[in-house]
Amino acid sequence: MEKGRRPCRNRAIMKQKHDTDREKSFLHILKLCVGCSSIAELEAWIADVSARDRRTVAGGGILHTTRMVPKRMDEILGGGSLFWVIKGQIACRQRILDIQPFTDVDGIGRCHLVLKPLVVTVEPRPFRAFQGWRYLEPESAPPDIAGESGIVAMPESLRRELAGLGLL
Repeated sequence: MEKGRRPCRNRAIMKQKHDTDREKSFLHILKLCVGCSSIAELEAWIADVSARDRRTVAGGGILHTTRMVPKRMDEILGGGSLFWVIKGQIACRQRILDIQPFTDVDGIGRCHLVLKPLVVTVEPRPFRAFQGWRYLEPESAPPDIAGESGIVAMPESLRRELAGLGLL
């Protein structure tokens, strides 16, 4: 470090506030959250699915079906998360509990991502729209927003605007 320069205190604090189930060594998946315009809508959808017990599995996980099976499945299982892109920003994540490949009635290979129902808000980061899903390397994953910080208490729209201005 250069003489007279101090490390960014906020970045060090944010790195300490990562959720305990998020380890550096696990690969993540990034996916568009189609049909939801906010984290609150995603949480409401999860609550609705859980209440109707449709798409839920033993242990409380919920199923999200995707066309492609991750080839790097072993790098994801045990600590990887599904990061959701909502309205052009990486906004939140859900822990991936299991990946279950299957073949549907038409003979097409698909996969169930078994997700922990808890949605963890992350530091908003812009991301362009894409089809399907992408791998997200651990060093590229945005940090969680800790529950005790004032940032998580902000309305999501304000967090988005501040992130867009580069202030978050």
